[in-house]
Amino acid sequence: MKDRREHGDDQTASIVRSEEELRVGVEREELGRVRARKVVDTEHVSQTVPRYVERADVQRLAPRDEDSGQVETLPDGSISIPVFEERLVVEKRLVVTERVIIRKSSTIENQEVQAELRREHIEIEADPGTGDRVSGDVAGNGPVDPQR
Repeated sequence: MKDRREHGDDQTASIVRSEEELRVGVEREELGRVRARKVVDTEHVSQTVPRYVERADVQRLAPRDEDSGQVETLPDGSISIPVFEERLVVEKRLVVTERVIIRKSSTIENQEVQAELRREHIEIEADPGTGDRVSGDVAGNGPVDPQR
């Protein structure tokens, strides 16, 4: 009887073992925005300011002995007495009262991620009487040779 190896009838079987890995990444997600807007309020103000005012007082007196009775008149025949008053000048102007600066900052926070990972194991069983013909790591827990 001839050896099977001579005719190339040697049979080999293999099983591919795989396991899950946990890969955690990050994605940027916009949670919302910060908006800044100006609000204009109107406030009524009142202030009392002193001002100088001239008034003409007319006084009627009985003539005196030294009074000549002469009246000075203007060319048109009227008497003019200037009367003065101060006129208030109110001015409103825009004044910078505040500058608001908004800054955005970023921090790195550690966050724990948990997941269930599946890992395949290969169990090898041999029929009774063939155990002495199986070589290698029968339990399937030994190191993996990437060249196989």
